[in-house]
Amino acid sequence: MTNSKLDTYKHKGLRIKLVEIVKNKGITDESVLAAMQNIPRHFFLDNAFDKIAYEDRAFPIGEGQTISQPYTVAYQTQLLNIKPREKVLEIGTGSVYQATVLAELGALVFTIERQKKLYEKNLIAYPFRNKYKNIKFFYGDGYKGLPTFAPFDKILITAAAPYIPDDLLQQLKPNGVLVLPLGSDETQTMTRITKGIDGSFTEEKFEDFVFVPMLKGKAES
Repeated sequence: MTNSKLDTYKHKGLRIKLVEIVKNKGITDESVLAAMQNIPRHFFLDNAFDKIAYEDRAFPIGEGQTISQPYTVAYQTQLLNIKPREKVLEIGTGSVYQATVLAELGALVFTIERQKKLYEKNLIAYPFRNKYKNIKFFYGDGYKGLPTFAPFDKILITAAAPYIPDDLLQQLKPNGVLVLPLGSDETQTMTRITKGIDGSFTEEKFEDFVFVPMLKGKAES
């Protein structure tokens, strides 16, 4: 991830094609599609990936983490149904691409990364810091969330969670929504939890995906 990259006509053309692919796979939220078309995905990857950055697949970003497949990013974002000025907690900053999509949609994003090296890299090298001042970076344990900044309108988990962390459920506002890939097997089921006014929870199941595991604690090295 570097500030020295250029967003060329070729890159923009490849983004248009990528958005069409994602749309043809069933993403219907035009605001999500527009956000993805506006964001140069190759800025979030090393130069070696420049020619393939707009393929609809995940790529490694170091520390055993990946930048998610664009379709997956679009799918989770569509389930969240982001509205401008909503407070969104993201668990798993990774490359910052997903957080940038949320910020492009107008959300105030609080994003947690447990890998210290990735967190520090993002603080230094995030290429859109001046444009997306609505992203706040944190180094911490995603299972614990950010109680100091709660409650949140929406919570997004971008790693495979074996269960739904109670701390995160408690940090949701009434009528709030949490989206996560749920399960500890090779595949996880995308799940949406809606918190009722009375504090009850409604669970919806969607398609299966494959994510890296959501780990507890903080990784120092």
